[in-house]
Amino acid sequence: MSVSSTPFITVLCGGCSSEREVSLVSGRAVAEALAQSFDTRLRVLETDAVPTDLDPAQTVIFPALHGTWGEDGTLQTELEQRGFAYAGCDPESSARCMDKVQTKSFAHLAGIPVVDEIVFEGATAPRAETIISRLGESLVLKPVDEGSSVGLHMVEGVAQLEAALGDIKTGRWMIEPRVRGREFAVGVLEGKAMGIVEIKPEGGVYDYAHKYTAGSTRYEFPASLSESQTAHMRHAAEAAFSACLCRDFARVDFMTDENDAMFLLEVNTIPGLTPTSLLPKSASCVGLDFPALARRMAEPALARWLARR
Repeated sequence: MSVSSTPFITVLCGGCSSEREVSLVSGRAVAEALAQSFDTRLRVLETDAVPTDLDPAQTVIFPALHGTWGEDGTLQTELEQRGFAYAGCDPESSARCMDKVQTKSFAHLAGIPVVDEIVFEGATAPRAETIISRLGESLVLKPVDEGSSVGLHMVEGVAQLEAALGDIKTGRWMIEPRVRGREFAVGVLEGKAMGIVEIKPEGGVYDYAHKYTAGSTRYEFPASLSESQTAHMRHAAEAAFSACLCRDFARVDFMTDENDAMFLLEVNTIPGLTPTSLLPKSASCVGLDFPALARRMAEPALARWLARR
């Protein structure tokens, strides 16, 4: 195995998760951006496996794989075992952030406000009346370990909740009280929060369709918040990044209610990576265009590759 003096970057995208199509868009966009600064190759995966022809002495990996396998720590474990330097969070942090219940637990321990939840497996959900008596009638039902709002349900009252629960047969799910207010995303780069993006979907629900249908959502960046609100949310984003043991980059999402109380939604370790995605919008608030952001996201992995030499 020969060792290169300068590695090329391999961007991995595709895979077999429910977010494959989103991953393909992210992978192509970030590969094009990275190519402005580095020797970059794009690899579209048809299976959930790292290509056997890749050599850790020759290349650094940039995962642009959303969802299960690529984002839940499984890929990261394989990369570690094969000796690759790679961009983004390590296996433990990836698993912690992919599991929304774990994310909320560690954020709560760090003093970051979260809403209550009920967690259940497959078709073993509690009775609708029991859920409503604890959490109220306006509820959010979603998978514990999916991204891109896959499987997201907004329900009102017993009838809608029973109908939604009746469609669930497998997987791990969580139910939370619905927070009605404003939704925000904060990019974090090497532990430092960037700009705050406010998300304004038509109809008020930022679901899969609103994320990926042009014109269905407006964005305001930087968000119109007071100095104290901005400082508080940026500090909370950095605290969540730290509590979840993240490294390199992540995107932290929040809601505020009608009283401006803030609640953590989730931490995304491999967020959308197109020029119009939320993380680049956040980065633009601190003067980073998409190619500059992509370069900054890859540089720590390149440093780790050099350190291993």
